[in-house]
Amino acid sequence: MRFQYCPDCGSKLILKPIGDEGDTPWCERCQKPLFDMFSTCIIALVVNERGEAALLRQNYISQQYHNLVSGYMKPGETAEECARREIQEELGLTVTSLEFAGSWWFGKKDMLMLGFFAAAHSGEMKLSCEVDGAEWVPVEAALGLVHPRGSVSYAMVEAYLDRKNI
Repeated sequence: MRFQYCPDCGSKLILKPIGDEGDTPWCERCQKPLFDMFSTCIIALVVNERGEAALLRQNYISQQYHNLVSGYMKPGETAEECARREIQEELGLTVTSLEFAGSWWFGKKDMLMLGFFAAAHSGEMKLSCEVDGAEWVPVEAALGLVHPRGSVSYAMVEAYLDRKNI
């Protein structure tokens, strides 16, 4: 989101060169820059002790492809806390270990996605109202079920498989 007005005083912003940042929205009244903002989310590939990935069906996202656990970070929350919370909320699973996998820019929604590989014990999933269905599938099969090449979900599964084969 690019600010046009100051959220503190309501003044119309001007563009002002700010060092290496170039022209940046600036409030003359408050004497401060207002840098562009974007949402930060987590995305997690949850894998159990049998090497199966938890794939979600969320019809409001896609009726064709499966998804990984994902969600928006809340103010004051670390990315790790968010990943554990989202996995618990969406699948009812407790994370036993968590590893940062990387970050991806998701331009379609202007968001930064922080990826995690999460381990959880297989078992009955308790799905949130956001999830229409979920299943455990071999990680290798997940590549054919998530959105094709170029999606963050695909990149996450591919990165996990590459790491596993090292």
